[in-house]
Amino acid sequence: MIIFANHRPPLRGSSLIETMIAMAVLAIAIPLVFGILAESSRSQFSAAAETRSTWMVPACMAEIHASREGDPQFFTPTQTAQIFPPPGDIWALAFSPAGKPIGKISKATYQLGTRQLMGQPIRYLATLSTTTHSTKPLLPTRITLEYPASAPLAKRQKLDFYTQIP
Repeated sequence: MIIFANHRPPLRGSSLIETMIAMAVLAIAIPLVFGILAESSRSQFSAAAETRSTWMVPACMAEIHASREGDPQFFTPTQTAQIFPPPGDIWALAFSPAGKPIGKISKATYQLGTRQLMGQPIRYLATLSTTTHSTKPLLPTRITLEYPASAPLAKRQKLDFYTQIP
């Protein structure tokens, strides 16, 4: 039996190189995980808005038609071929997280964002507008759904829907 005098037991722990590699992997992986989580949250809000748009857009169209007939719930009456909103104003409706209309919001509230209206939580805002078109008898109409309603105007996600009305 030969015994070597220089024989050392194996070292326990990790070397500096192994530690640096592990730190580099973590430095790359952690931001990626947080980025994926943030994108997942945005996708969830976007999917919810698209789903609820099937209720919110018809509610906006019903308000436009009621305005044309002189019996709007939230806005002023308008006449056929009249553009809306009036210059300098905004037609914006607040919707609950479930997509039910709650009420009209002011221009200042629209720009700053809000979480509640009349004591009810809101998640979505819808703006309604038309523009004139000289060659067609119908007015191009845009309904923009924006979310989250609590965010300032510049930070909201938007879905645009277009149609034409008399």
